[in-house]
Amino acid sequence: IGNSSKIREIHDLVRRVAVTDATILIRGESGTGKELVARALHYFSPRASGNFITANCGAFTESLLESELFGHIRGSFTGAIADKKGLLEAAHGGSFFLDEIGEMSLNLQVKFLRVIEEREFKPVGSTESRHTDCRFITATNRDLAACVKAATFREDLFYRLDVIAITLPSLRERKEDIPLLIGHFLNKYGR
Repeated sequence: IGNSSKIREIHDLVRRVAVTDATILIRGESGTGKELVARALHYFSPRASGNFITANCGAFTESLLESELFGHIRGSFTGAIADKKGLLEAAHGGSFFLDEIGEMSLNLQVKFLRVIEEREFKPVGSTESRHTDCRFITATNRDLAACVKAATFREDLFYRLDVIAITLPSLRERKEDIPLLIGHFLNKYGR
């Protein structure tokens, strides 16, 4: 929501790149609307009829995130009483949004790099690869280039994710949008 020049530029960029299948990295502070932009990219894309699947990399432990992303087969770990389809499989034909990608462990980054490059993955405990055809949209509030220099984020993955970058301005950079936002939230919550 906004009519500032910065927000109009974001709207224009989203409409232009939504029709591509390029991987997109959305940058911005917490609360700037990264997931809203990811949803807009999906709904303006040719994949709009497919699923829009989200995963927050910071909300899971490494092993749980791996199981959520790739799925697992029965018996692959304690408690795996049945095969489970992962989010990558659920995103097939649609868009897959990975929020807080900078929180992903280096070990999981290696596995995710293969998914980005080859569009294939192995469920936890499986020896057979599965394929996915989805568009990847990622977001972070971290400076991933600095994380690459600090060796906490893989450089090769960074360049695969940073094909098209969208940087969202903070509200302090677009103060003229505050009245529109106030009106929106008063209307939304006033009902």
